[in-house]
Amino acid sequence: MANSLHALFQILAASRNQRELRLRFMDGVGEHFGVQRWGIYLLNELGTHYIAVDVHGMPNVDTFVELYEKVGRAIDPVMHYVLERHAPAHEQMVLPLGGWKQCELSQNCCAYYDHEHIMTGPIVGGGSLIGAVHFARVGDTPAFNHQDISDLSAVCTHLSACLATFEMRQTKLNSSVANRLTLRETQIAELVA
Repeated sequence: MANSLHALFQILAASRNQRELRLRFMDGVGEHFGVQRWGIYLLNELGTHYIAVDVHGMPNVDTFVELYEKVGRAIDPVMHYVLERHAPAHEQMVLPLGGWKQCELSQNCCAYYDHEHIMTGPIVGGGSLIGAVHFARVGDTPAFNHQDISDLSAVCTHLSACLATFEMRQTKLNSSVANRLTLRETQIAELVA
């Protein structure tokens, strides 16, 4: 498994932009973690709204995202842990033994989609949470373990670094070229980039 994780790191690092990074993440990560459902969610600068959502394996994705936003986000114990610590977590790390099925998130959101186990990891930038990756195992599947958390931590580090690199490239373009370009030329260069 370690080789597949390193291969994923290389694939992510070869991404040229945020969209390509998201697509490569979605293509390469599910099998490594043994999950049936996974997604990457990127937030706006204020951390209040999604600017990009990619989800695999979910029936009716828009309905799930809407339900999670309406009911789940405020009561998600795993996401609260991730927000507070900027570290990955799964339900057994933050809830008492057997607590997942009794928690509000499971009963009011995840049970509809047969999420037996969940795990979330942070994507950070500029000292803030700028996104998250979510994983769900469905049906009669094993819980996530310490190795899954370690691997997710590594993946989140690479995602965060790639996004920071894209931001740095954008900043370099703006600072070094902006002084010599008109406003319209700068806009065109940003669109091309």
